Amino acid sequence: MSLVSEFAPLFGAGLVSVLAFRRMGLGATLGFLVAGAVVGPQVLGLVGDAEDKLTFAELGITLLLFLVGLELSPSRLWQLKRDIFGVGLLQVVLCGIAVTGLAGLGAGFSWPAALALGLPLALSSTAQVLPMLQSAGRLRTPFGERAFSVLLFQDLSIVPLITIIAALSRNPADAAGPPGWQLGLYTVLAVAGLILAGRFILGPLFRLIGNLGEREMFVFAGLFTVIAAAAIMEALGLSTALGAFVAGVMLADSPYRHELEADVEPFRSILLGLFFLAVGMMLDLSAVAARPGFVIGMALALVAVKAGVIFAIGLAFKMSWRQALAMGLLLSQGGEFGFVLFAQAQNAYLIAPEAASVFGAIVTLSMATTPFLMMFTKRFRSEPAAGDGQSLEPPRHDGASAIVVGYGRFGQTVAQMLIAQGLSVTLIDRDPEIIETGGKFGMKVYYGDGTRLDLLRLAGAEDAELILFCLDGDQVSTDLLELVAHGYPDATVMTRVFDRRAIIALKDAPVAGLFREVYESAIQMARQALRAVGVDDGEVDRSEDDYRRMDAKRLGIQVEAGDIYAARDVVFSQARQRKLREKAIAAQAGEQQG
Repeated sequence: MSLVSEFAPLFGAGLVSVLAFRRMGLGATLGFLVAGAVVGPQVLGLVGDAEDKLTFAELGITLLLFLVGLELSPSRLWQLKRDIFGVGLLQVVLCGIAVTGLAGLGAGFSWPAALALGLPLALSSTAQVLPMLQSAGRLRTPFGERAFSVLLFQDLSIVPLITIIAALSRNPADAAGPPGWQLGLYTVLAVAGLILAGRFILGPLFRLIGNLGEREMFVFAGLFTVIAAAAIMEALGLSTALGAFVAGVMLADSPYRHELEADVEPFRSILLGLFFLAVGMMLDLSAVAARPGFVIGMALALVAVKAGVIFAIGLAFKMSWRQALAMGLLLSQGGEFGFVLFAQAQNAYLIAPEAASVFGAIVTLSMATTPFLMMFTKRFRSEPAAGDGQSLEPPRHDGASAIVVGYGRFGQTVAQMLIAQGLSVTLIDRDPEIIETGGKFGMKVYYGDGTRLDLLRLAGAEDAELILFCLDGDQVSTDLLELVAHGYPDATVMTRVFDRRAIIALKDAPVAGLFREVYESAIQMARQALRAVGVDDGEVDRSEDDYRRMDAKRLGIQVEAGDIYAARDVVFSQARQRKLREKAIAAQAGEQQG
């Protein structure tokens, strides 16, 4: 069967199933899992080779961790060290011990086998939890960051878990594998190498691509960064997702961050959906049918034990009971790395192939419970409103009050006046030279096309009070402004325009202000010129007022007619100015008589 013939029913089933499950409020993950199980070899048999697709789709997890890394600068990551090495360490250790005991005492496995099963089951599903946090808008909240810290430590723990399974191995071939200390050294060296590459290679590479102005090359370079970092880790026998995460963190402070997010995000979404479809295809229904009570019972016991342990850890770290419960339920499922570690335990002769299939099914079923748990417990987990009407856990967002698109000579003046009044401003420009120049003056300018809605969203447009287009020429259209106003209705939108033709073209645009780029500076030059030839200040002021009124009247007629040649008789001149002056004097005299 060709690749196209396989992917057509797979994606079709995924689309229908996700739409149905989202409508029921159960989320996309469960929809993908069910769709994969239905079209997979266990039911309809429309698609085969689930393991091959799973290997390919794991790139989705890698891209997910890269995007999360872009959200966390090294300084922010350092602030999370207590949660990573405190809450995360306790979660892996205590859940590992508890689930090992469950497998040993409850299921009757030998202790080496119980350890090989229990430790992988202590890990949660990064691929499931992070999208849930993102879709709920909680990834950047204190709760979301604590949950992510636990997931990050779980990713770091892959190395010691591999080492433990290798140490317990009964397979003589594993004796030639690298010792644990060597894997640890590989991890440190690989992370250090990625940090150096991010500083000395990736920055100049993206600057070069930015100068070329080809978006396709930027997408290609972003994907190359992720895949190369993952490949280095895989070659060393380490976590590919960890490598991608480190690469993301190294670029978190880069001016190219938003453009990278916007370009990589669609690939992440597609591959992550494919990952869950492949996990559903791998669900061994024959193993479930052979021992339904054991599989379902162990899946429920796994969820209950992990939720209880994480709930207790959360309370120990002074989380409210609602937040601790939410974190326990959110991280209660088994994770995707369980499949990898079960395969290693099988190769190490610690568990039989049948046990690997059964516990793979247990992991899949536990993942299916999470959407139900989060839906049915929402009323208990929700924080009560504080006295001021605000949530007890307000979002901590690095978005700005204003987004200035275009940091040339016009945008610089606008941005600096906003900053002088204490407003936080996000600056976006497509010129790498402007980005470098801004950096020399202490300004953080992000690379990207600010007319793209996805990039504006990633730059924080949903929270911004102002979106100001300061682009040169006629790059802003009515269609774009309508999309921006519809997508971000709470933001005041203003734009720079080239001339009065552009104002006429944008007459129906939903904007708070249109500003001709040389209008004010031309008036200021005229004022200085009049003073230079001896015209007194009072007359200069009157001349400016007369011009502004006449120009506004003429522009209004042109906009209404949609024609630049309308109101040709309404031209500011000496005679026109004299007539306006006489009219104003007559009006003033009439008011005095009245």
